[in-house]
Amino acid sequence: MKISGFEYRQIPVADGVRLSVAVAGAGSPIVLLHGFPQTHLMWRHVAADLAADHTVIVPDLRGYGDSDKPAEDGPETYAKRTMAADVVAVAAALGHDRFALAGHDRGALVAIRAGLDHPGTVTHLASLDVLPTLDSWNVLRGVSASVGFHLFLMAQPPGLPEKMIAATADDFFGYFLDAWTNDPEAIPAPVRAEYLRASRAAVPSIVADYRASAGVDIVHDEADFAAGRRLPMPVTVMQQDWGAALGFDAAALWERWAADLRHRTVSCGHFMAEEAPAVVVKELRDLLTR
Repeated sequence: MKISGFEYRQIPVADGVRLSVAVAGAGSPIVLLHGFPQTHLMWRHVAADLAADHTVIVPDLRGYGDSDKPAEDGPETYAKRTMAADVVAVAAALGHDRFALAGHDRGALVAIRAGLDHPGTVTHLASLDVLPTLDSWNVLRGVSASVGFHLFLMAQPPGLPEKMIAATADDFFGYFLDAWTNDPEAIPAPVRAEYLRASRAAVPSIVADYRASAGVDIVHDEADFAAGRRLPMPVTVMQQDWGAALGFDAAALWERWAADLRHRTVSCGHFMAEEAPAVVVKELRDLLTR
């Protein structure tokens, strides 16, 4: 399933892994990174709008969708540092040494890492409905942590989580598509079927992505924070008001990572690029003018 009007390419990245990438438009480039349990299709509304006056680059992340899914041979295989380098390599292959970057959920974690590791490359950064990895683990505690049960499941050593999820893949991934959506019509049946197909085929790599965020990604975040390394570019954060429910101030946490920050509360479910695309487009366009 494809985004109408976009050209699709298989682009090699530095380690020989190829990413499936949709490209359209002309003008200053912006890369859009999807979340879990989705593919690049989650950006279909936003990407089509932005392509009117921007070069829009929409990859499937390493391990997801139609991109390659290398076997996890160590923590770095699906470290956000590695996945961020993939994104920089894709943009470079398309002729862009600087670009804006927006990510949702898992894609936002990759975007944050790209902003920290490649501050001269990422000109603007948007994060949709996630906290930086280090903060995510710090705020999940007590009974309220049950909302992130999947994080703890996929943090376990290789073997058991993959077997458990693969045994009931459609139910597992479908649970999040249902539970995290306020408007079921935002994810129509054909798109939902595509998300389930892609996720079903990617259980080991999806688990490896999450496992990295319980290990090596925290190490990288801790090192950056201790060194005083922050996001120097303009940053826009869009989040549901789930911080209040979990007992933390999301904006205050984000202010520790970004000096030029605009934090927005969006009234919709988790999949805001599909539930509230007009809001997301407006915020991204505002970001790109900063």
